[in-house]
Amino acid sequence: MQNEREEKFEDWRGNEAIPGKHVVEMMENMVFLACSTNFVTYFTKSWHYSSAKASNMVTNFTGTSFLLTIFGGFIADSFLTRFTAFIIFCSIELLGLILLTIQAHVTKLQPHGDNTPPSTLQSLVLFTGLYAVATGVGGVKASLPAHGGDQLDSRKQGLISGFFNWYFFSICFGGVLAVTIMVWIEENKGWSSSFDISTVILASALFIFTVGFPLYRFKRPTGSPLTRIVNVFVSAARNRNRFVTDAEITQNHNNSTDKSIHHNKFKFLNKARLNNNISATEVEETRTFLALLPIFASTIVMNCCLAQLSTYSIQQGMLMNKKLSKSFQVPPASLNTIALLFMLSSIAFYELFGKRISSSNNETSSSFNLKRIGAGLALTSLSMAIAAIVESKRKHELVHNNIKISVFWLEFQYVLLSFSDMLTLGGMLEFFYRESPASMKSISTALGWFSTALGFFLSTVLVDVIKAVTGWLDGKDVNGSRLELFYAVLCVLNTLNLFNYIFWAKRY
Repeated sequence: MQNEREEKFEDWRGNEAIPGKHVVEMMENMVFLACSTNFVTYFTKSWHYSSAKASNMVTNFTGTSFLLTIFGGFIADSFLTRFTAFIIFCSIELLGLILLTIQAHVTKLQPHGDNTPPSTLQSLVLFTGLYAVATGVGGVKASLPAHGGDQLDSRKQGLISGFFNWYFFSICFGGVLAVTIMVWIEENKGWSSSFDISTVILASALFIFTVGFPLYRFKRPTGSPLTRIVNVFVSAARNRNRFVTDAEITQNHNNSTDKSIHHNKFKFLNKARLNNNISATEVEETRTFLALLPIFASTIVMNCCLAQLSTYSIQQGMLMNKKLSKSFQVPPASLNTIALLFMLSSIAFYELFGKRISSSNNETSSSFNLKRIGAGLALTSLSMAIAAIVESKRKHELVHNNIKISVFWLEFQYVLLSFSDMLTLGGMLEFFYRESPASMKSISTALGWFSTALGFFLSTVLVDVIKAVTGWLDGKDVNGSRLELFYAVLCVLNTLNLFNYIFWAKRY
């Protein structure tokens, strides 16, 4: 059995590759954002679903996309190189997008009339395409950042930090294009044109990434990390009544080749080493992965709040004054543009200037990323409080003065939640990659996206529960609902979650 699992890389010929030799080109996920950002409009206007049904469809689609990052990360770490995993999952996403494109062009595959519900066949085609895209997105988001990090020397933490900052920059840049150009096309030229363009863009991205094949270096898979974790737990359970000396613990710690360890945590796992088939490295990678889970779990409620930007916030905007001039109306899905531009500027400013200030204070440490995540959670509570106030004002003006207030009132919650996402998700991606065992980079990085998935599914559950218990969200649209109370509930839940996060972050 291999007792040491060192971080070794090879090029496409199988020769050992030198760390830091190549840096992979980052690709933004414009296609996914172009769809998910405005799907609620597509489902209500083109498919005649109710606002609540459409909101849940969007959160389920987005949640499934991020949920499958764990599956994609498991495949990339266990059986394939991260490059191969990206190629396979991106191809699946492309096939799903092609199916949605065909449906948008064939009238027989679309609902007829203004209020006619879709047929079984039409729904089957729609959901097959949607969840093929979701499957592909899950694998892409798990394998791409880990593959990019593999191109860098892991001993140079400044490079790793810079890589993930620019990776998030590319996501934001794709978001700007999605909520401006692509949303305008969807609103004015139709979804068929949007799907056409998205298909061409995704196919081009797949081609460009594949062309870099001779330049990349690859991490050879070392088998299933989840199997090793299970074996450690089983061995520790079987030997729970046996005595382990401090000398044995120290020896096991020194024998570990993985330096991203937390040997003072989960000491019950030390008894797994009484089984000669369990290596010290396997014990250490198990306890390291376990130490990441409380941080991961503490970000789920924040992502539940973030889900509202692609559901109820869009529906609010559809009922507000969208006029920017006499001849131009702002699509509600484009409200995120200003927030994304601020985020792009802040990331670029930090990378170009801020690092000169922070480098002397070791601001790229794990504690910095933990503080970054905490700041994002705090901003989320503030954004939900403001969202509740804005919704109260919108309904008050509509009911008492018959005035539709400007859609730009929603900009407050968009900006705050977008910055919260930048701090939290950006911090999680880097934190999980840097702290995870060498053999679990993909699946650990996927935890950031997995948190987003659980947050979106939690949003679906909360909507259903609140509808059943209080009736606040039973209206045909948000005018007939008590959306401000729903936002207030989210504010309280996330504030409680913030205190939970602080508890675990201090003990990391």
